[in-house]
Amino acid sequence: MVVAAVLGGLVQALVPLVVRLAVFGLLAAAVLLREWGLLALPVPENKRLVPEQVQHRGRVLGPVQFGFEMGTGMRTYSPSALPHLVLLGIVLVVPFTGAVAAGAGFALARWIMPMASIGHGGDGDWEDRWRTHRRLLAVATALATATGLAAGVVPAAW
Repeated sequence: MVVAAVLGGLVQALVPLVVRLAVFGLLAAAVLLREWGLLALPVPENKRLVPEQVQHRGRVLGPVQFGFEMGTGMRTYSPSALPHLVLLGIVLVVPFTGAVAAGAGFALARWIMPMASIGHGGDGDWEDRWRTHRRLLAVATALATATGLAAGVVPAAW
């Protein structure tokens, strides 16, 4: 996130706000339509899974390693374009302090997922529940992400 924030500082200093907002708005709309299943867009991804044994390294080390590998894109399929939306937001419109908050929020979200999975055990219940509520969770997460980014952008625009 720091690299994106520094690059974003350059982009934000050189490109007028109205242009950055227009580009970000178009890209955000495309990502949200994708998350809602209304638009088919591929996302960049490293199509390798994080090894299952990573999640069984305990309540702290496992989720931290899992989050690091997922968050950096070292190993993962990407079912969502929301991390890409956050990255675009940081580069195009979110001020540096917002980028720090976005990085912390992203890390927290990446930590919560494996922690919740570990709490359900290995009987497949977690995956069943996720599949059952997948659309609702995707829409809620997309709206929360867009709202969070807007909260970082609006004060900077004034």
